[in-house]
Amino acid sequence: MPMASSPPLSVSAPLSLPLPLPRALQRPFVFSPNPTRPASFPFHSRTFPRVPSPSPHLPLKLLCSRESKAPVTKESWEKSILKSEIPVLVEFYASWCGPCRMVHRVIDEISAEYSGKLKCFVLNTDNDSEIAEDYEIKAVPVVLLFKDGEKRDSVVGTMPKEFYVAAIERVLKS
Repeated sequence: MPMASSPPLSVSAPLSLPLPLPRALQRPFVFSPNPTRPASFPFHSRTFPRVPSPSPHLPLKLLCSRESKAPVTKESWEKSILKSEIPVLVEFYASWCGPCRMVHRVIDEISAEYSGKLKCFVLNTDNDSEIAEDYEIKAVPVVLLFKDGEKRDSVVGTMPKEFYVAAIERVLKS
């Protein structure tokens, strides 16, 4: 006995939504693999290549390091900073501070360039607020330069490398 075949499905009416869409959303999305011609998206957003996120199981790599491995603290302040025989740079920072990370990179470069002429340290103002108060640090990042146990110069905020280098040169020449 032959089976009855069902008629082919066809849609004669367009699909309609209960609410009309805004005009910008009525245009079709067209993906353009050509990077010189942007994709046609209703909001004209730019497309960026997808960067894979690091695996949570891999250890983080240390890209830069300072001459001193440990940050200076209240306990080591006098010996490391005030009694140092060569000039010292101290970066006051906070772990939550984004601009401080930019200053970290600059100070890492300076530390390598002035190795033997200048010691570079960091001080977390959240952990050692007493020292920050003693030197009237109200905001971070701040870089203080010391020579012969005295504060000689300072750079407040995130500045280009040239600002830090100029302050270091002034201290070295004094």
